[in-house]
Amino acid sequence: MSVLARWCHRHRLVTVLLWLGLLVGLGAASGAVGTKYSDSMAMPATESSRALELLKEQMPAAAGDTDTVVWHTATGTVNDPAVKERMTAALDTVAHSPSVASVSGPYTERGAQQISADGTTAYAQVVFTGDARSVPKADVEHVIDLAKQARTDGLDVQLGGQAVQNTETEMGGLSEIIGIVAALVVMTLVFRSAWAAALPILTAVAGVGTGVIGTGLLSHGLSIASVAPTLGVLVGLGVGIDYALFIVNRHRKGLMAGLSVQEASAKALNTSGRAVLFAGLTVVIALLGMLILGMGFLNGMAVSAALTVALTVLAAITLLPALLGLLGPRVLSRAQRRRLAEQGPGEESTTGFWPCWAARVQARSTGKALVALVLMLAVSLPVLSLRLGSSDAGNNPKTTTSRQAYDLMAEGFGPGSNGPLLLVAEAPEAADKAALTELVTELKGMDGVARVAAAPMQDGQRVGIVQVVPTTSPQSARTSDLITELREHTVPDAEAGTGLRVHVGGATATAADFADVLIGKLPVFIAIIVGLGCLLMMVAFRSLLVPLIGVVMNLLTMGVAFGAIVAVFQWGWGSEALGAGAAGPVEAFAPVMIIAILFGLSMDYQVFLISRMHEEWTHTRDNHRAVRVGHGETGQVITAAAVIMACVFAAFLFGGQRMIAEFGLGLALAVLLDVLVLRMVLVPALMHRFGAANWWLPGWLDRLLPHVSVEGEPDPAPVREPELADARG
Repeated sequence: MSVLARWCHRHRLVTVLLWLGLLVGLGAASGAVGTKYSDSMAMPATESSRALELLKEQMPAAAGDTDTVVWHTATGTVNDPAVKERMTAALDTVAHSPSVASVSGPYTERGAQQISADGTTAYAQVVFTGDARSVPKADVEHVIDLAKQARTDGLDVQLGGQAVQNTETEMGGLSEIIGIVAALVVMTLVFRSAWAAALPILTAVAGVGTGVIGTGLLSHGLSIASVAPTLGVLVGLGVGIDYALFIVNRHRKGLMAGLSVQEASAKALNTSGRAVLFAGLTVVIALLGMLILGMGFLNGMAVSAALTVALTVLAAITLLPALLGLLGPRVLSRAQRRRLAEQGPGEESTTGFWPCWAARVQARSTGKALVALVLMLAVSLPVLSLRLGSSDAGNNPKTTTSRQAYDLMAEGFGPGSNGPLLLVAEAPEAADKAALTELVTELKGMDGVARVAAAPMQDGQRVGIVQVVPTTSPQSARTSDLITELREHTVPDAEAGTGLRVHVGGATATAADFADVLIGKLPVFIAIIVGLGCLLMMVAFRSLLVPLIGVVMNLLTMGVAFGAIVAVFQWGWGSEALGAGAAGPVEAFAPVMIIAILFGLSMDYQVFLISRMHEEWTHTRDNHRAVRVGHGETGQVITAAAVIMACVFAAFLFGGQRMIAEFGLGLALAVLLDVLVLRMVLVPALMHRFGAANWWLPGWLDRLLPHVSVEGEPDPAPVREPELADARG
């Protein structure tokens, strides 16, 4: 690592220009080819996927994304001539718009059910030629504009559906700026130098920028969700700033010890840089571990986030040394430069809050450990009621047309009208069609079913469609129960003894299938992540106990994240205030992503804390001293890093995107408590209690495991640099 640092220092201008060229080149390529994100949650070998495949094969005109135009009149009814004429004209224009396959309005015999009982609300279904992501955004916006032109003072027109919601989603913007500004403020307070505070920001932005642009280019070859760039920015900014912070902090210590700029950079990269490389590798591996789940929707996000993290690490170990070389002694505060010039190099003071705190934890380790453990368990308690699913438009901000359309539909036709189930039936023979008719009759009398509409089957038609409107909203647990009842009892009973085959599909069923598949694979994923964590920690610190402590800490951190998410988003404790709508289920893919991210981040802090302890243990073989010194010396920088990362994550809370807000809240609180409670209290307290057993590893296992140095080589002799000696404020 020191060789790399010296090369980047000597060729600092070239290194900076190479990074600038990479950013410009990727940006030009992205501008030329654009992006091709996909938000399909369809799972192979699930019933909802089979239903969609049948529609595409037999009835492609009905397989596209179905959105809704809903209107409400404040006076009279929607059948009044003026309203009817205005909306008929608007729907006719929409029907002839690009990317629109068909429009089914309420002013026909088949559309009578599309007018509310009180006659004040009606809706039309707009079927696009493809799924929500494949339809050009401009075409969807054109449909929205045409429908909104029908509005008058007494006639409210709103639109809902996935394609419409996609036009309301804005990636990036204020959240990133708030996070960066907050990080800059914290680092300025820590370093007392604006230049030093700016370096981690510049490095992280370079890494995240290349990662996000690269993600857009990868979307042409991989199925990557549109939310992936935002998640990449969220994770990349947090880890990128933190990684650079650790290196800059070590570099400044080297300068204060009398090293030249080049040697201080080399030492920083050979110590903290190694830890950054190891920590970044664990995050990347954890994210790529999601590939074992075999779910296309998550694969793209995993690759995207891993790419962004990898590029932030690359920026930290190449671009940062170059910038440190360009900045020279100005990375120190004026007071530090003045003290260095007047008093010469010297060791950092061992007094201060964190060394004193480390001594207190050692003195009262058992009591502090119990308090920390109780606090973490208390915050984690809500996780016991975790319910996974998919939020609906009722959780969108109230100002959006999709949310207002949802509310109008729920008020006029019941909440289930916002997510009807689509039964796709294979009925090749006359007897099968008769069995389907009997099934439709039975469905109309089922509990939990508000309405049933079956499209007439023409002569020779082998596939029929039945729309089932639940009495409850798409995200309701009772709707999930209805899907289960249909699949396990009602439909099999109707199919018995016939050639009829019915598949329960639609967007609501697809979301339910996605959640079920994820829940089934989650235990295996957690086991792999835990096993991987143990192995990496054993390799790094030659210990059995330290990895086990780390695993328990990681599980507690994950419990805090999900406890907070459940309380706010599932129980509704403040979700409306965050612009995330009412209470609802936690997004199904959130646990996998958060577990992968938190595993990596928790490992980061464990590595930075334990590596300093292990370094001291190697020199002294005194466990109490090793734990106390490692705790005291890393406390300030690790805490500052956690505060910065929490600020970055928390900035995404108010972006108006529910799933991003879930990530922001869970990660921000988890990271903060992980460091303040676990790494700064519980971990050192436990290690004081366990004594020298912390560093025991069976000989046979030591021989089997590869040897990797996280702490780097022994310190070189200080080398004075004239420019530092002569530096003035």
